[in-house]
Amino acid sequence: MSIFSEDEGMHYEGYCIRPPSEADSILLQVTLGCSHNRCTFCGSYGDKRFKIKDDEIILSDILYAGRYMSHRNRLFLMDGDALIVPQKRLMWILEQIEEHLPQVKQVGAYANVKSIKKKSKEELEELRRHNLSILYLGVETGDDEIREAIQKGSSAATCIEMGRKLKEAGIKVWVTVLLGIGGREKSLRHARATGELLSAMDPDFVGALTVMLIPGTPLYEDYVNGKFELPDQTGLLRELREMIAHTNLTRGYFFSNHASNYLPIKAKLPSGKQKALDLIDSALRGDVRLKPEWMRAL
Repeated sequence: MSIFSEDEGMHYEGYCIRPPSEADSILLQVTLGCSHNRCTFCGSYGDKRFKIKDDEIILSDILYAGRYMSHRNRLFLMDGDALIVPQKRLMWILEQIEEHLPQVKQVGAYANVKSIKKKSKEELEELRRHNLSILYLGVETGDDEIREAIQKGSSAATCIEMGRKLKEAGIKVWVTVLLGIGGREKSLRHARATGELLSAMDPDFVGALTVMLIPGTPLYEDYVNGKFELPDQTGLLRELREMIAHTNLTRGYFFSNHASNYLPIKAKLPSGKQKALDLIDSALRGDVRLKPEWMRAL
């Protein structure tokens, strides 16, 4: 007999993080923390040790959502890397969602290179058939020297390979990249390498965020000790321009409308590329108002 009641509410633990595009989704926490959790810039999961939540709790939350959230047709699996859940268990979760939330037609989750590697193409296709149709992959940069410095744990080439693997399985890919992560010195190099990676991976969506220096993280300590210098507003705009200029997508969107950014952009590539570059040029000339500092946030 279950010790959890479906009327108790959702069993969230710690600070819950989801992509901005999942704001209206049902948030189902199936893991705690991040299976990698070594990135030097990230303070999101410092309060959690990674684990997969008990099936009983997960089912209780699905039943609660089925009772009180039947008007929502999208669901997001938290926390930092739900794709790492073993295939049999992840399939069970998706099947419970199908049974108790039949209106949900899109399930999304964060993923990383390690979790994608662990799934065969056939397993990914199976997940797609059960509505896991979009995965969010934190690429951050296409420069391998910077990737090593921020402890991403994988190469740009591996990111490209894993992104293509997801697309071949029919899963939409949303890639996030970080403006400023190369510091002032490597800003444009980072932008060019990232644009080249994005072009090779050809994701459906790209979301650019700006690095926010979070106390307690290794990157923040480097900043305090003078080992890392974040580009200023002009430098970040130039970096964004260089990145978009070197990004060639077959058919995708490039966003910089996250709360951390100074200039929001929504560009459909390739057709909207020049318009986006022109907007950045206008901002560099001072003809476009940038987001004030007090409005920026993670």
